[in-house]
Amino acid sequence: MMMRMKLLRRRRATLHDLEARLQESIAQIPAAVEAAIPGKRYSKLAVTVAWVAGGLGVVTLGLLAGRELRVRYKFKRRTPYDYYAHAGDQTPDLEFGVGI
Repeated sequence: MMMRMKLLRRRRATLHDLEARLQESIAQIPAAVEAAIPGKRYSKLAVTVAWVAGGLGVVTLGLLAGRELRVRYKFKRRTPYDYYAHAGDQTPDLEFGVGI
């Protein structure tokens, strides 16, 4: 059988005081956290514009890299006939209309 522990009045008062201070400190935590977090400094429009600009930059880099890879791929697989592709053309001079 377990004996019930009786606290002295002084200890009981100290315990209640400690509990009250703890509850008060816990109640102040959300306010302290809110104060520590920086406020909203950027507008939604600026954030959206930044994301769109970043996305366009990524797309542009992807297109440039893809084009460069394709050009290199085509260059490595050229045939001897590619050197003489326009050798037998019956069209007027290639510089026709260019101003040369």
